[in-house]
Amino acid sequence: MPASGAVTRSTLRQQIADALRDEVLAGRLLPGQEFTVKQIAEQYGVSATPVREALVDLSAQDLLDSDQHRGFRVHQFSVDDFRGMVEARALVVDAVFRQLEGERLAARAHGPALVSVRRRAEEAARAARGGDLNILIGYDLRFWRELCALVANRYVAEFLHRLRVQTWVFSVPFLRADAEGGKWLWSGHERLVTALTLGDAVAARAVIAEYDDHSLKWAERLERSHR
Repeated sequence: MPASGAVTRSTLRQQIADALRDEVLAGRLLPGQEFTVKQIAEQYGVSATPVREALVDLSAQDLLDSDQHRGFRVHQFSVDDFRGMVEARALVVDAVFRQLEGERLAARAHGPALVSVRRRAEEAARAARGGDLNILIGYDLRFWRELCALVANRYVAEFLHRLRVQTWVFSVPFLRADAEGGKWLWSGHERLVTALTLGDAVAARAVIAEYDDHSLKWAERLERSHR
């Protein structure tokens, strides 16, 4: 059994990593922004060790870049990076749903877990329709994470969650700076849950394909506007 001190440090490390990830997702830490272990430790009033460990964890998730002499900076994804994330996400999710047809999908997508996913879907869709990016990000990430846990193994679910975090990290600064950004917030979560409830893998794949196409069209618009 690990010592209580080790547990406390591990928990603190995760709390700091989660807090910094939330800062990036909220747009308060912008792509390219630099900071040091000392600055973060002072900001949160903790020692340098769990901060350094948290920053290394976020670097491993490609959310931060490490510079031996200057500390850390928020990673700056490109439009091509975003397209690659969406395409990778689409390939994996489509493969998962191709394996789950009819009764097999219905058997997995039921019970209290599906009720929770539906609640997340309703909140995410409501926030998207209202253009509330702050609320949408949290519900959207939880929705997809819980949904993936229903239909895929934990390795696939974790991979997809990491991709979704990265796509939001890329998207947030542009969506906040765009007066019409709210129009590009996808709100099809509830339709996807309905397809799952019916055990209709074909309909579920169609909704997800629409979502991915929506993301790629937004990337095209973004690229044109920054030429």
